[in-house]
This record gives sequence, structure tokens and C-alpha cells, in this order.
Amino acid sequence: FLTMLHLLVFTVVVLHVPKVTGNLDDCACDVETIDSFNNDQLFPKLQALLESDYFRFYKVTLNKPCPFWTSSSHCGLRDCAVKPCSPVSSSFQPNQEECFEETREALLDWSKYDDEAQRFCVVDDEDSPDSQYVDLLLNPERFTGYKGPEAWQIWNSIYEENCFKPYTVKRPLNPNSFPSSSGARTFYSWLEGQCVEKRAFYRLISGLHASINIHLSARYLLQDSWFQKKWGHNISEFKVRFDSELTAGEGPKRLRNLYFLYLIELRALAKALPFFQQHGIRLYTGRPEEDQKHKELLLEILQLAKSFPLHFDETSLFAGDEKEAAKLREDIRLSFLNISRIMDCVDCFKCRLWGKLQTQGLGTALKILFSERQIKALPVSSDHRPSFQLNRQEIVSLLNAFGRISTSIRELKNFRSLLAEDW
Repeated sequence: FLTMLHLLVFTVVVLHVPKVTGNLDDCACDVETIDSFNNDQLFPKLQALLESDYFRFYKVTLNKPCPFWTSSSHCGLRDCAVKPCSPVSSSFQPNQEECFEETREALLDWSKYDDEAQRFCVVDDEDSPDSQYVDLLLNPERFTGYKGPEAWQIWNSIYEENCFKPYTVKRPLNPNSFPSSSGARTFYSWLEGQCVEKRAFYRLISGLHASINIHLSARYLLQDSWFQKKWGHNISEFKVRFDSELTAGEGPKRLRNLYFLYLIELRALAKALPFFQQHGIRLYTGRPEEDQKHKELLLEILQLAKSFPLHFDETSLFAGDEKEAAKLREDIRLSFLNISRIMDCVDCFKCRLWGKLQTQGLGTALKILFSERQIKALPVSSDHRPSFQLNRQEIVSLLNAFGRISTSIRELKNFRSLLAEDW
């Protein structure tokens, strides 16, 4: 009887854990390989790198007006606020809120060639008087209370106006339309009829959306009192967003798109290895020994990324007629550029910070994937003008954005365990 009861409970658990297994569409990889590679090998090294000064400080402009509609108001919730760096200290302690002054000065001195033509997202001008350094470790991505019509407007604008979808085809679970199984079938029938490039673009955006939702569910405000704030995993919030039954089958599709996004950004890291192997590329913060140590750790991570056995094959993209491929590539670049502008419409400043960073990171990944010839042509000598370049903002956003995706994959393992315990 106990054995039968155990099997019954196990069956119930399996039914309620979002089922994401097996091979992914449009690539030769499977979920299990990614889980093992990320959780056991890459994730720990990447987290150590992102805690270094070079990667924890991100310069951003948070007070740009929304270029598309009149924003009702900025989020008044205290957890929406961002703590900026205040360059008043000449020493650095891990938990203090001021920037390390030498680090700040080193970052201001960073001046590299910027390839405007290949830019996939709007990059805030580092010389702008309105920009500020933000310590990402002091401003973690987590649930702030920002939700409702304003938040939905952001994602609706992204999906409805920038993913090549006709307005007559409705997304599943779109809050502005009535849910129906026929509507979902129509949507996926339309999606499968698109070229591989447009399918990939939609899946990247959906994967980014899923990743953000996992972060909000994993760092949810569970307790808020005058003496304590407790953040942690909210199983109910996770199930609302990803449970197959509660999302009419959409949850597992979203998670599969997350894995697809992981593959794209992992491939970009591997392709960027020759750029970072150049002697002149330094993770400069003004402390040579630490800078060299972190450069070696970065190269170790990129070598590890290169060793992944089932990489996405980016040569399957834009492989048709050269003229048509160039136009399609430009259409996708402009759509992504537009999405990066939408981030200035997010009322929650902390959400805006992480939205801008992650869209810039994904844009940088796409720039790398579409610059293979330029990367191969990188000079062996620093005396020549480089054929490919990444500025500091792109480097910081690239690694931190992938760090968010890597964390999401790791959090899925945690949620699976919590859901099993919940039953």
C-alpha cells in the first residue's frame, strides 16, 4: 500500500512540475545536456566573475522619457528604486554602497572604438550627464510589486509590434483577447510558417520574458515587516506563470524558449573568445593583479562555453539569397533596436535597469553572432585597427545578461525540488 501511495504522489508531482525535456526545436541540443552543463560546470564560475568590480558596475540612464507613449507615472513602490553609486570613497568594502573611486575613474578612462553599424540596441551615452553608475549587486533583480496594466503594456508592445506578427493573429493568454484553444492553434500555425530567423527572434524574446519571470518568482518578497524583509522562492507565483494546466500549456513552451535563449547567448560567448584572447583586451579597474585574475577567469569561462558539445548552428540563419538575407537581418536588427527603446517606458526603475541591461546583453550576443568574418579578421598585432570591437558597456551587459539566463536555468532545478516537496 505504501509503495502504491508513493507512486500516486510521484505521479501527481510529475503532472504539476512544468515538463521540459528532450530536444529543442531548430537546434540539435536537448534540455538535459544544458541542465548538466550549466548547473554543474558553468554557473559557479560565472557567478564568481560577475561579483568582480569590472562586471558589477553598469552605467545607465534611468530618467529618459518613454519615446512611444505618455507614461502615467513612475513606480512609487520603494522596491522599485535604484541605489546609484556615489563616488565619495577611496576604499572598497564588499557591502558598502559607494563606488570604488579608482574603479570609477578607470571606467571613465575606458575609450574603445564602437561599431555603430552593427549595434542591435540603444546604448546610453557614457558621457551623458544624466547617466550614473549602478552597483548591480546592491540592486538585484527581484519582485518589486510592479505589475498590472502598465507592465502588460510593455510586453504587449514588444510582442505585438516588434515580433513580425500580424494583428489578426492573437498570442495565447494575451490579456487583451479572450483565451481559446483555437486561438493558440492559429498562433503556432502562423509561427511555424515563418522563416527560421523570425521564429528564432520570437523565441528569444519569449525566452527573455520567461527568464525575467523566473527571477521574480525566485526572489519574491515573502515577508515585509518593520524589522525584517525576507526574499525567497514563491512556488505559487512560479506555477501561475509556468504550470501547464494553469497556463493552458503555455508554461512549458516558455521554458523551452528560455533554453533556446541560453543556447544563443552561450554560442555568442564561445564565438567571442578570439576577441578576449587579444593581449590588449583588459578588464581594467586600476588593480593589475585582480584585473589579470579576472581576465584569466573570463577566458576559462569562454573556453568552457566553447567546449559545449551541442552548440546552436548560427549558419542556419540568413543562409538564403544574399540580398534577401541582408534585408531580413536589418529588419531584425531594427526590431531589436526598437525593443531596447521600449525599456525606457518601464515605470519601475529597478525593472528598467535590468531590462536595459538584458536587452543590451542579448543585442551584443546577436552582434557577435553576425560578425563572424570580422572576428576571424582580428589582427594579431595591436598596431592595427581592429575589425571588431566591444566597448565596456557591451562586455558588462553581455556577461551579466548571460548570468541572468544561467541563473534561471539553475533556479528551475530549485523549483523542481520545491514543487516535489510541496506535494
